[in-house]
Amino acid sequence: MNKRKLINDPVYGFVNIPTDLIFDIIEQPLFQRLRRIKQMGLADYVYPGALHTRFHHAIGAMHLMSITLDSLCAKGHDITDKEYESAMVAILMHDAGHGPFSHALENSILTGVKHETLSCLLMQRLNSQLGGGLEMALQMFNGTYPRKFFCQLIASQLDIDRLDYLNRDSFFTGVSEGTIGAHRIIKMLDIVDDRLVVEEKGIYSIENFLNARRLMYWQVYLHKTTISAEMMLVAVIRRAKELLQGGQEVYASPDLHLFIRNDVRIEEFESKPGYLDAFIQLDDSDIWSAVKMWTRHPDRVLSEISRMLLERRLYKIILSSEKPDKAQLREIETQLLTRYGITREELPYFLISGTTSNAAYTAGGDKIDVLTKKGKIMDIAEASDLPNIKAMSKIVKKYYLCWPRQLMRKD
Repeated sequence: MNKRKLINDPVYGFVNIPTDLIFDIIEQPLFQRLRRIKQMGLADYVYPGALHTRFHHAIGAMHLMSITLDSLCAKGHDITDKEYESAMVAILMHDAGHGPFSHALENSILTGVKHETLSCLLMQRLNSQLGGGLEMALQMFNGTYPRKFFCQLIASQLDIDRLDYLNRDSFFTGVSEGTIGAHRIIKMLDIVDDRLVVEEKGIYSIENFLNARRLMYWQVYLHKTTISAEMMLVAVIRRAKELLQGGQEVYASPDLHLFIRNDVRIEEFESKPGYLDAFIQLDDSDIWSAVKMWTRHPDRVLSEISRMLLERRLYKIILSSEKPDKAQLREIETQLLTRYGITREELPYFLISGTTSNAAYTAGGDKIDVLTKKGKIMDIAEASDLPNIKAMSKIVKKYYLCWPRQLMRKD
């Protein structure tokens, strides 16, 4: 069987599948599942073109990894064929542990289980099935591989993951401010003392990359309407859990039912293989099919929010740098309680508040290093003569408050 395939990617053009192992991984059902998980959760409620999937992103990241490794080899760095393949496998699998709607439900369906942890468990499973072929990739993914620059390419503040998702999300949303010069950044990368560095002439490209990331977060990923839609979806899942765990009957596919009925933590995944089997059956369609059925559930909270979500009657939302005013909160509470007959127990589902934050760059620790023309290595926040990078190092925190504009009156 010919396993040297080409994939026509809308962002990069033709993407090559270079080895039999990578082909075999892509063919696995647990990887094909990524076709059914949208990359950007409910962002298509704001940007209708944002319908691309985790599969698209994984293939694109693999492609950028190959270009990066080729560039580093051209600069005289010795990378073995096995290292080359393993780095591509690691970035290909880095998001395999995402559940339905990606980040939107990461802390709702599961309890304190990060998608990176599940990606690692899935890589371990494939490693057993494919004769140990992912052993080196696992070390790179976990940060234990001796050559640390491979780990940086997979997970850092200037990793291949970010280079792809910024360009890809910008492309599919139509938000041009997110476009970055990924290929130029890749050409500016080098290795010094086993660490990834950026040549000094690439500073402005990195500043554009960081600025694009900051803009994409506030304009797209943390767009207030996206937050409103995602908080409604979280509320729906939370209510379904409460009802089911309280003994009421709630429709869900068998695999989704397992995770709604139980508060699943990492211990369950590690001790009971059936949980991982069930998780890799979950995708966006499990959630949508359940939400459609829940519109007919006798519980008012579950049915009403489900119906509003399907019809895109989203909660009104205020996103501000200041905490919500207490007087305003009391006024909204009074309106919900008296006008629509909502009970105190139901109120947290219809009046939702919280915080969200973003920092385009975190100085210190896992930093972006710049190699100056004099051979000195500096944090980009110090190396740049532009004040923007220092400003982007500041964590920006915002408060949100959302509630329905209108509900069905309770007679």
